[in-house]
Amino acid sequence: MLDVSRKELKYLIGTDEIYIYKSKLEKIMDADPHNKDGGYTIRSLYFDTFHDNDYMEKIDGLDKRQKIRMRIYDGSTSIIKLELKAKEGDFQRKRSLTLNLEEAESLIDGDYTFLMERPEHFAHGLYTMMHTKGYIPKCIVEYDRMAFMNEFNDIRITFDMNLRALEDPSEFFKANIDAYPVADPAETTMEVKYNGFLFSYIKQTLDVVNRPRISNSKYVRSRAFAKQ
Repeated sequence: MLDVSRKELKYLIGTDEIYIYKSKLEKIMDADPHNKDGGYTIRSLYFDTFHDNDYMEKIDGLDKRQKIRMRIYDGSTSIIKLELKAKEGDFQRKRSLTLNLEEAESLIDGDYTFLMERPEHFAHGLYTMMHTKGYIPKCIVEYDRMAFMNEFNDIRITFDMNLRALEDPSEFFKANIDAYPVADPAETTMEVKYNGFLFSYIKQTLDVVNRPRISNSKYVRSRAFAKQ
């Protein structure tokens, strides 16, 4: 089980700026090994209650909130994660389990009983939460990411683009899904994630001091787009 807590700050930039930052960050940080030529694709399936409690808590601007999602990378089933992210202010705590394909398909079918058979206490707590509060799969969210990292203070800089979504959980493991665009292609979300503090030379490279921060939930944006 993975348990990570860190500060996460988000900024909106133009997609054309990514490669300017890329040329600078390559000199001071390590590229994520999954980047390949143009980054990698993240696909998440978000779970929410019947009455969309997590969605509404974000809409209402509550400082403390959470979200549950299942995630794969580049469409591969070799790594499947079930994650609970809890937010309090600028800080995010992420706890995750690695699933096999059978467990993941059970989640899509709304059957969470396998969590009680897992050895992790976190899995048992997650089962109780999802079962008692009536969590069900709601929305697939997909986007492309380019990432850079520094092992000190667990620093990660990510650029997320081409946000798209689909409200059909059954298609989560399909090679190609008919997702609809949610964001303008010229829009990219830059996320700055770290423990403790952000090194000044990275802060200066990103020029984050002069940029307004945003609150940009990919899940909420995707659901809001569909609800329109």
